[in-house]
Amino acid sequence: MEKKTTTPELLLENQLCFTIYACSREITKLYQPYLDKIGVTYSQYLVMLVLWEKQQCTVKEIGEALFLDSGTLTPLLKRLQAAGLIIRERSLQDERKVLISLTEQGWALQAEAACIPSKMMEGTTMSGKEFEDLLGQFKSLLSRVHEVNVSTPRK
Repeated sequence: MEKKTTTPELLLENQLCFTIYACSREITKLYQPYLDKIGVTYSQYLVMLVLWEKQQCTVKEIGEALFLDSGTLTPLLKRLQAAGLIIRERSLQDERKVLISLTEQGWALQAEAACIPSKMMEGTTMSGKEFEDLLGQFKSLLSRVHEVNVSTPRK
């Protein structure tokens, strides 16, 4: 049987999507021991970051910040509530909105998580400047791709 070859454009190593996907998985693994120590998953940590910053949000606002839909977010929030880290309550002004806020235990977790960002920078073995530059590039890419996805109707 004749060996077939592929074009360079179709090599896995040349795919931006795969490189970002694999990098994301590897970075998430770096987070794992620190998240295990504070008792949250990576997704829960992201929700907590939003709440530590904003103090109180609707489910929709958290979803927008994390690019997650409510179907993905709701079970995640229920687990955080069961763990005693957040409070979910209906808005008195608009019952359709569910407000999410931190409990005292949720706020206390912030002090335990404070070391995680610096540990991640150490884990990537990047300098502060390299880290800052790469973060800026990824933020720009995310903004561009998100804009395309928002403005392009799905078929």
